[in-house]
Amino acid sequence: MRVETIVGELKTVELEIFEQTPDYAELRLSTGEGRPKTRGVVKAAVGDLIGMVERDYGQHAVAPEVFGSPQLRDLGTSLATFLDGDDRWLTPVLDRPHGTTLRITTAGRLRHLPWELLAADGSYLTVAGHAPLLPVRTVGTNTALKAPVTVGNRPLRVLFMATSPEGVEPVLNYEAEEAAILAATSRTGTDLVVEESGTLDGLRFLSRDHGAGYFDVLHLSGHATISRNGQPVFLVEDEFGGRAYATADQIAQAMAGYWPRLVFVSGCLTGNAPDAGSFPSMSESLVRAGAPAVLGWALPVGDVSATEFAAELYRSLADGVSLDRAIVEARRHLYQRKHGNWHLLRVYADRSPLAAMVTPLHTKGRARIHIRPADQEFLDPQTQLSRVAARATFVGRRRVIQRCLHTLKQPPGSHGTVQALVLHGMGGLGKSSLGSRLLERMPTHQRAVWYGRVDLTRFRELTTKITFPAMEQHIEATKLLDNDQAPLLVRLRHLLHVDGPLGQTPCLFVFDDFEEGNLDERDGTHVLSAEMADILPALLTAIRDTGSSSRVIITSRYRFPPPAATTVAVESLETLTDVEQTKKIWNLPNLRPSSPIDPDIRNRAIAASAGNPRLLDWLDLIVADTSLDIDGLITAIENEADRFRRETILAKNLLSSQTPDLQKMLAKINLVELPIPAQTVKAVHNHPNAAGHLERAVQLGLIEQGTDPETHKPRYYVSNVLRPLIRPLLTDDEYTHACAAAARSLHKLWLTDPTSPKPAS
Repeated sequence: MRVETIVGELKTVELEIFEQTPDYAELRLSTGEGRPKTRGVVKAAVGDLIGMVERDYGQHAVAPEVFGSPQLRDLGTSLATFLDGDDRWLTPVLDRPHGTTLRITTAGRLRHLPWELLAADGSYLTVAGHAPLLPVRTVGTNTALKAPVTVGNRPLRVLFMATSPEGVEPVLNYEAEEAAILAATSRTGTDLVVEESGTLDGLRFLSRDHGAGYFDVLHLSGHATISRNGQPVFLVEDEFGGRAYATADQIAQAMAGYWPRLVFVSGCLTGNAPDAGSFPSMSESLVRAGAPAVLGWALPVGDVSATEFAAELYRSLADGVSLDRAIVEARRHLYQRKHGNWHLLRVYADRSPLAAMVTPLHTKGRARIHIRPADQEFLDPQTQLSRVAARATFVGRRRVIQRCLHTLKQPPGSHGTVQALVLHGMGGLGKSSLGSRLLERMPTHQRAVWYGRVDLTRFRELTTKITFPAMEQHIEATKLLDNDQAPLLVRLRHLLHVDGPLGQTPCLFVFDDFEEGNLDERDGTHVLSAEMADILPALLTAIRDTGSSSRVIITSRYRFPPPAATTVAVESLETLTDVEQTKKIWNLPNLRPSSPIDPDIRNRAIAASAGNPRLLDWLDLIVADTSLDIDGLITAIENEADRFRRETILAKNLLSSQTPDLQKMLAKINLVELPIPAQTVKAVHNHPNAAGHLERAVQLGLIEQGTDPETHKPRYYVSNVLRPLIRPLLTDDEYTHACAAAARSLHKLWLTDPTSPKPAS
């Protein structure tokens, strides 16, 4: 069902500043009632106004004490006086119930002025309580409004793309922005689709895959700047996560006409017109390229302010509020929260109505979102509580997610196509949470998740986990899996065949905590158990033989040989980086910096976690335990490490079963508290079987194997959890020699060789 609307809630007033001669301009005011009013202005007055704003606005707009700045209020009064004239012809028109959208049509430097500061009688008009004003820089000729827009009788649809190129500081908390939008719109629900690559190609493909008119909003979050040639650019990522620059034209080419009703380019300077307005802003250029309405920031804006504005904006839009009023309410929110940058948001638009995008929640026949949150697929079988980070609390792993999605989305038959992805690493690093994140990022696929040991009986449960297109297909799939007369491979081929029950329904089959009952230890390695040896090879082979787009995801503490004639990719997780750990801590009520917990206890608890996400969660609960002696809490953590570091128990057993040479290798690598390349591993562990020791340690999860984002080669790190166990394994001489070898190797790789990557943070 679709509902038509003609205009937004706010009354629309048109203001055109028409430059009649080089020395004279005419202001034309149209309220839609009778002929436009006009008033003349000499160009000298225009020049004086522009000069004053250029002199005063920038320095006061970004000053720490900007909120309540009298200089900004004086600027706003001067802008209003310029428009009003001696006869105050404008402000009475704006003082109407429910507020006014002031569409300003002018050229060049006048368009660049901060009309959001308009003030009268000591109050800012844009945040006024009784009759708020929304300045809109209108792009296009002053003609009649476009045809009525349609309102979807459904939840809001947002395409969210955050960009975070390597080497760009500061690293934005885009996860918090996504989480804030989801939280703000949880009552009405929002279909928030995330483009994870941060590339223009990713934006292009995702827009086309969903088709014209699907999304209501495109939200781009990242850094922006002005290039050396004076052109506004948005920082995006290349295919390897490196830095790339996108102009408005390049963004428009990526969208290829698939514009939603609103584009929010949430980056510094995206609403800024370079050279004091001599050139168009990125926001204006996007409107000229076809976007109906674009929001951008005129000057640098803080992470928190941008996130809060976006959350309030989408809360209102998801409630069925018109676009113009939603922007007003979001700006008011910043002002009421005393954010000094409340006035930096700029609105550029064509002449389309700034109307509602979706209907209110209880509109008759309103569609609902049917996709279950992915974290609810990962439930503990006993407590039925989620065992993974929810979408709103997941942080980090950006490059890992990008690589995994690239692997999972390879078309059947293309180079690099795999049937399964194994997420490998020590316990507590977030393998299951990453698996949940991948499910969220692939909403086109059905989900079937198993936890722990799986036999054929449990595997047959997939027909209860997946929603089939029709009841007939569900019945057929059930019969296929229950038919023990045919080999499992044959049955799965029929299931996944293009004409089979799942032939047109791509699925993600997830085996979580795979080491629990699905692997057997044999000669120091791990192999598939007898039951899983019947299931996994048949499933992977069926996916390969049918060319299915379905894939398998496995989370496992240990590596194992892949089934014969199948292709399996392995992604090993590393300890959280400093940036990721900081983001994680901000989500924890007791370990975050603003927590009332004693700072010394917080800092030592964070250090004890060794960058392990699960341990951080445990410690966050422990430090708030009022039954413990708070003064003695930090001592309890240190003296009873095994109680708090459950991984240590397993690590001791694994470590003691390895050869002395392998144990010494771990101790030597652990001397470097950063992930290091294989060359340095071999330098510090000068042993004939160094490669074998390294492979063995990785298989057992004693060493974290990650991927260097620049070279795309493996890098290795020994978790701090093992540090107390392995440092005593080295003599003083061995310690000294290993430190020297590591220093020589890293100096050559990181300093002498200009082509080598910088150390990871």
